[in-house]
Amino acid sequence: MKEPISLPQRVSSVDTYRGFVMLLMMAEVLEFGHVAKAAPESTFWSFLHHHQSHVPWVGCSLHDLIQPSFTFLVGVALPYSLASRLVKGHSTSYLWLHMLRRALILVLLGIFLRSMYRPQTNFTFEDTLTQIGLGYPFLFALGFRSPRTQWIALAVLLVGYWLVFALYPLPGPDFDWTQTGVPADWPHRLGGFAAHWDKNTNAAWAFDQWFLNLFPREKPFLYNGGGYATLSFIPTLGTMVLGLVAGQWIKNSEAAGPLLKRLLLTGGLLLTLGFLLNWSGFAPNVKRIWTPTWTLFSGGWCFLLLAGFYYVVDILQTQKWFFPVIVVGMNSIAAYVLAHTVVGFIDQSFRIHINPQYDLFMGETYRTLVNGGVILLVQWLILYWMFKKKLFIRI
Repeated sequence: MKEPISLPQRVSSVDTYRGFVMLLMMAEVLEFGHVAKAAPESTFWSFLHHHQSHVPWVGCSLHDLIQPSFTFLVGVALPYSLASRLVKGHSTSYLWLHMLRRALILVLLGIFLRSMYRPQTNFTFEDTLTQIGLGYPFLFALGFRSPRTQWIALAVLLVGYWLVFALYPLPGPDFDWTQTGVPADWPHRLGGFAAHWDKNTNAAWAFDQWFLNLFPREKPFLYNGGGYATLSFIPTLGTMVLGLVAGQWIKNSEAAGPLLKRLLLTGGLLLTLGFLLNWSGFAPNVKRIWTPTWTLFSGGWCFLLLAGFYYVVDILQTQKWFFPVIVVGMNSIAAYVLAHTVVGFIDQSFRIHINPQYDLFMGETYRTLVNGGVILLVQWLILYWMFKKKLFIRI
């Protein structure tokens, strides 16, 4: 007689890791940049400001690892989601319909959040949720395939995306730089072969000049000020595939030690490969357009961070220490929406009902730490209330 499939056990380290990156995102309200500017002699606040900001183009800060971590964890969660639904007896057709609904909601929710406080819908597809939604159907399909097929798919994605950029022509001597929002003497421009991945003169930028103008807009789309692009969902899918592989390893693991070594080794190899590709100029490491090198480099960090949380939380059994973080990680969609919707409302409520200058009791220098801390606390209390009521937003 065939044994019934058991429901997969929830891994606390995954919720902790997810909560950690969501808190990093929500902590933008602390605005370390304001404090660093007010205290220019402080290397401490300058360091924190750097790691709460995105690097201009090539490179990486802690803040740059938020989106790949969140994306990676979508892949980690998929094997558990599939197993849970199969245990409940859902058919393959139902799973596909549910997945398509989820992908569509993520895309539309991303567009909605980017359209807030605008006179009309802002059809843009570089938001984290939108990028995940665009790639999710392909990730779902790979979830039913063998690890070998998943690795091959990852290689095809990254090599194919690299070729798209490498074959796109570089700007000529008569190129109109005003159409890109990037001056010709921008200090972060790349030279030589790496120039194929320059800001707003690359293949993804050209695609968006065509694609985004298919939608109604206040004015024609010329460029994204940050250099972000719709087509980044393709290498972002690569990050989700890496997470899928890691999730399968965790789900199928019978011993913690070998799994930990596997995660650490994979992370180290991916980091090394990403470093070499960037150093050689063959493919620069740019988060904003999610170059193949960035997929590998940030994926390496994701494996190492997951390994770290797995060791500390699950192997050392310290879940109680991380309870405040787990509360956020178990309701990540709610946390994401809160971070993009109620910040101003919370701040204004305190100014109306407490004191218009409630955030100045430590002086102007630390003003953002006070109001940002208040906003973070209120957001966490909302998530804690949802946790106690077992209200978890699932898409």
